[in-house]
Amino acid sequence: MRVTNILVIKLRHIGDVLLATPVLTALREAYPDAKLSILINRGTEEILVHHPAIDELIIAEKGAVGAQLRFLVMLRRKSFDCVVDLTDGDRSAWISVITGSPLRIGFNAEHRWRGLLYSHVATPLPEGLHRVEYDLASLRPLGLTPCLTRPTLYISSDDSASAEQTLRDLDVDRNGSRMLVVIQPGARYPLKVWPSERFAELADRLASVFNCRILLGGDSKERDVAESVRRQAASKPAIIAGQLSLLQFAALLKHCALFVGNDGGAMHIAAAVDVPVVALFGPTYPYRWGPRGSVSEVLYKGLDCRACYHPTCIRGEQNCMRMISVDEVFAACSRLLQGVRT
Repeated sequence: MRVTNILVIKLRHIGDVLLATPVLTALREAYPDAKLSILINRGTEEILVHHPAIDELIIAEKGAVGAQLRFLVMLRRKSFDCVVDLTDGDRSAWISVITGSPLRIGFNAEHRWRGLLYSHVATPLPEGLHRVEYDLASLRPLGLTPCLTRPTLYISSDDSASAEQTLRDLDVDRNGSRMLVVIQPGARYPLKVWPSERFAELADRLASVFNCRILLGGDSKERDVAESVRRQAASKPAIIAGQLSLLQFAALLKHCALFVGNDGGAMHIAAAVDVPVVALFGPTYPYRWGPRGSVSEVLYKGLDCRACYHPTCIRGEQNCMRMISVDEVFAACSRLLQGVRT
C-alpha cells in the first residue's frame, strides 16, 4: 500500500500523547519517505516538539466557529492519503472524513455510528492489554505489526541546561551522595489524588530513612497541593511545581533516583526517561494505563470505580485512593531506592 502523506490524530492529554509515540516511530520506520503529521490538543505539543519521527505538529482549533471552519479547510488542503485516528472520539472521526483521505483508520470498540466514518476499523484487542498495544493495533490495516512498546521522549540541551540551573537554584548537590526523589501530589482529576497529608508523611519518612532530598512536582495548577504537602511535612521538601516546562521537568527527572505520584502525565514522563516509578492508581486501570519504560511498582486496590468515577465518589473514607496506606507506598519506594543504591 503506497502511503506518502500521513496524519495521526491524538486529541487527548499529555500522558495519552506520550503513550502514542511508539505508533509514530513505527510509521516512520515503515514509511521513511512519507510526510508524517500529528494533530493534537494545545498543551500537549511539547511532548513531541523534538520527536524525530514527526515532520509537522498541528494544534487542533477549538475557538470560534469561523476559526474552526478555516482550520478544517486547511487540513483538507494538506491532501493526506492516510489518517490514523488514535483518539477514540466522535470529533476526531469526523475530522478524519473532512481531510478527504481515502484511507482512514480508527477504533470503534463501543460499536458506535462513528465506525461508518472510517475506511478501516481497527480490530479491538483483547481486554487486559496496555494502551500502547491498543494504539499499535491501529497499524494492522496497513500490514504492520510493530513490537515497539516503549514510549519515547526527546529532550533538548537547552531543556537539560534549564533543569540543571533549577537544581542549582535549589542548592541541590546533584553530583553528591544525597539522592533526589520527586513526589507528584496532584493530578488532573481529584479522584486520582492520594491525600496530601499522606504524601507529607511519606516525604518525611523517605527523607529520614534515606537522607534524600524531596522535590514536589506539578504544573502551575497543582502548586496549591504541593504547598499543602510542604506545610504538613517536617522535612520541608522543595517545590518545583509550576517552575518548569514539561521537557525541563523531564530533564530534571533524569537526575532523580525515584518518582512517586498519582496516575497522570508526569508519571508517564518519568517512566519514559527511565526513572524508577512508584505509581498510585485508584479509578483507572494500571494494566491499561500503567507506567511503561522504567522499573516500577504500582499500588492499586482493584475496586470497581465505574459507579463513582465522575464527578464524585460514593465510598467516602473507603475510596480507592485512601485505601492505599503510607506503609505500602514507603515499602515500594524502599525497594526501588535500595535497588538504586546497589
